[in-house]
Amino acid sequence: MNSYFTEAGVFLINVIFGFYILMVMLRFMLQIVRADFHNPVSQFLVKITSPALKPLRRFIPGVAGIDMSAIVLLLGLKFIEQLLTFLLMGSGIHIGALILISVTGLISLALYIYIIGIFVQVIFSWIQPGASNPIIILLYQLTEPVMRPVRRLLPPISGLDLSPLLAIIVLQLIVMAIPHLQRTMLNLF
Repeated sequence: MNSYFTEAGVFLINVIFGFYILMVMLRFMLQIVRADFHNPVSQFLVKITSPALKPLRRFIPGVAGIDMSAIVLLLGLKFIEQLLTFLLMGSGIHIGALILISVTGLISLALYIYIIGIFVQVIFSWIQPGASNPIIILLYQLTEPVMRPVRRLLPPISGLDLSPLLAIIVLQLIVMAIPHLQRTMLNLF
């Protein structure tokens, strides 16, 4: 039964959970690349995600510089979001399938963050080349681990840097492969 209230409920669940999952994912990714902690955007992410992460850190230690509490929080939030969505829609789902959908959803989100980050950097380089903006600085710090190998593979040609285009194409191909992999793995349940 797909009534207006079901669709509205699913929409609200996706918006509320999606926003917080995005905030935690950004904080996690910025920690991994060791981005500037004093950046105002970083400070916002820390303040908005700390209430959920602090209690988890008491029980879940970091491993090799990776914030495992953030990973557990991301998986938990995505799992709850998917579970509530399926329950609201009146669909039953295997718990293993729900975990798989949650993991692949988080991987897709991380890839989309890179794609959008690279795209925004390109647009800003056209509008205000060389501008110093806290968001652009963070985007550069976030995307540099992806862009560095791509720039080595495809250096600028006559002053034109095509490496962002190549990076976006490769990332999008990976994103496109995820649903196919997900369907194949869901057949196991």
